[in-house]
Amino acid sequence: MEKTAQMSRIEYIAQALTERKQTVTCAESCTGGLLAAALTSIPGSSAFFERSFVTYSNQAKKQLLNVTEETLRHYGAVSEETVREMALGALIAAKSDYALSISGIAGPDGGTAEKPVGLVWFGFATKQRIWAKHYQFSGSREEIRRQAVQYALAIMEHYLKTNA
Repeated sequence: MEKTAQMSRIEYIAQALTERKQTVTCAESCTGGLLAAALTSIPGSSAFFERSFVTYSNQAKKQLLNVTEETLRHYGAVSEETVREMALGALIAAKSDYALSISGIAGPDGGTAEKPVGLVWFGFATKQRIWAKHYQFSGSREEIRRQAVQYALAIMEHYLKTNA
């Protein structure tokens, strides 16, 4: 059932973006390109998706998305500030209408008391505004990554449905 829900969500996003002649890009860390793979899993995705950024390291976040050293040092890679900068950097670099960013701790290691395994931050940028929110997922590394992709797709779908 989850697979069906994902496809209908992706199909809705694809149809809405294609009809509006708009594009989306992704800036991913812990999901390693899974969001881009989901968005391009249907035929015709080139109408709304041109490129994506997998910036797993801090160096890649700085080089490709212009995330500042100060942000990474002060807040860390898994933070509201970082996903905001990732989304904005991707939006500008890709010249897209929308950008989704993801940075989190998929585990099984790497968690702390302040930032436990399963914590994932999401950024969403339009040409007018940037949003960020986090969610605490549970499960294995793959389950956390899969849930993060679903959550990012839900953010995109919700925005498109409420901003027709």
